[in-house]
Amino acid sequence: MPRLSEKTRAQRRQHILTSAWSCFSRGGFHTTSMDQVIAATGMSARAVYRYFGSKDEIIYATVDEGLSRVRGIFLALLDRDPSPTPAETLTLVVAELRSRTNNPDYDMTRIALQTWAEALRDPVLQKRARALYLETLGHIAELARRWRDEGHIPPYSDTNAVAATLFSLMHGLIVMHHLVDDVPSDALRNGLSLLGAAVVGPYTLPATPAREASP
Repeated sequence: MPRLSEKTRAQRRQHILTSAWSCFSRGGFHTTSMDQVIAATGMSARAVYRYFGSKDEIIYATVDEGLSRVRGIFLALLDRDPSPTPAETLTLVVAELRSRTNNPDYDMTRIALQTWAEALRDPVLQKRARALYLETLGHIAELARRWRDEGHIPPYSDTNAVAATLFSLMHGLIVMHHLVDDVPSDALRNGLSLLGAAVVGPYTLPATPAREASP
């Protein structure tokens, strides 16, 4: 039997993952069986087990890829020249999250909801998710530093706080989509403006730059 090329191996591995994502989107991590995943791939059990030894391995790979795609959103924004403004970033984030719900075969935002719940149960998964989330927060903080340097947010702004707020908004948008209703980008910008005006009163910017985490 001829040896498979690295490209073919990568394609088969990805095919197994996307087949599993279809199953996870419909039934969740726990009700989906390995037999269902194998059936969805159209491959033999032996072929699937060459790439993944268990359903847990598929779940871990799913989480790694899903969170890496979130990180990729901000890496792409950092690659833009000039950097998108905060308002443009909100619009782009809303559009990006919406595009992830439009795939006819699987919905990565549904899998994200399952990931959060599973991370509370599985310490290995929690560690992997935390590491990727912290890395993503670092990229968002870098984007916020550019906003500060370009005058979009005040001097000496706490860019880590800005990053945490934007990251929290992203996850709230996923919950709203699945449990309540989608939040359009213009409504999100309007709501943030109103809320910001309401809470900014007693808060004053520090006289010196806030201490920021090392990249």
